[in-house]
Amino acid sequence: MEATALFVGVIIALLAVITVLRAVRVVPQARARNVERLGRYHRTLQPGLNVVIPYVDRVYPVIDLREQVVSFRPQPVITEDNLVVEIDTVVYFQVTDPRAAAYEIANYLQAVEQLTVTTLRNVVGSMDLEQTLTSRDIINNQLRGVLDEATGKWGLRVNRVEIKAIDPPQSIKDAMEKQMRAERDKRAAILGAEGQRQAQILTAEGEKQSAVLRAEGNRTADILKAEGQSRAIDEVFQAVHRNDPDPKLLAYQYLQVLPQLAQGSGNTFWVIPGEVTSALQGVSRAFSEALPQSPATREEISGGEADRKAANDAARAAEAAAEAVADAVQVDRGPTAP
Repeated sequence: MEATALFVGVIIALLAVITVLRAVRVVPQARARNVERLGRYHRTLQPGLNVVIPYVDRVYPVIDLREQVVSFRPQPVITEDNLVVEIDTVVYFQVTDPRAAAYEIANYLQAVEQLTVTTLRNVVGSMDLEQTLTSRDIINNQLRGVLDEATGKWGLRVNRVEIKAIDPPQSIKDAMEKQMRAERDKRAAILGAEGQRQAQILTAEGEKQSAVLRAEGNRTADILKAEGQSRAIDEVFQAVHRNDPDPKLLAYQYLQVLPQLAQGSGNTFWVIPGEVTSALQGVSRAFSEALPQSPATREEISGGEADRKAANDAARAAEAAAEAVADAVQVDRGPTAP
């Protein structure tokens, strides 16, 4: 009897421990557990220590209330231009009502996945391939709006929907790669042409500026040269007028310059100007006429004989000078003269 009583006592103790364990439930933070009493929903256990009635209340598994990230496998989608693309999506959602998530839908993860695929096919089916590749934000917003509206009654809130990848067929990828290569080659050719155009423009501008500066320099040099020559002629003219030269001196200077006219290497025919005769006559008169004498000279030289002798000598000198000039003119003219 004692053994039987001890056995019964142990059983009762075990039942008591099990009852206490089943009555006390600890729920972690950001978690929730639904409780059914006699087969009906009774309440939702909040994070912390909770007490239920053992063997009457049934506690369901923990439901995570944190935001969850679910990546679905790529799904084939047909675009408006009849191209099949593989689209990989990621959904960010959160359970806001544990009761609805447990009783309004059997498997909310599978429901979110199927709803995402269906909505994605509807959205992408109204776009061509180019719009699909360049309108990710539009697709994401449309998916989020449809999913958030449909999952609200399931106790879920869809925060974000992102498209990870859009994979067109391999043939389309090859065509797109060729198109991109052609576009890059086109841009490179345009940039090369623009560079050459700019280089030619800059070169032309440089040549233009150089020509303008060179012309300005030549003009300034010509102006300065002309001004110098003008000043030189003016100085010579002023000097001639200040000194009042005798016409005989000018005739003599004319005869000195005249032989220089025939010094050119290509001169085979030389026309003697008519002023040569006048110049020779002026020189002859200069040597034939008696120069004015100072008082001292007149005192030293007296008598008509000395004057006649000087005049004869001057005449002979003039004739000799005229003959020398004539010989020089004959030599310069050469055998080709008429």
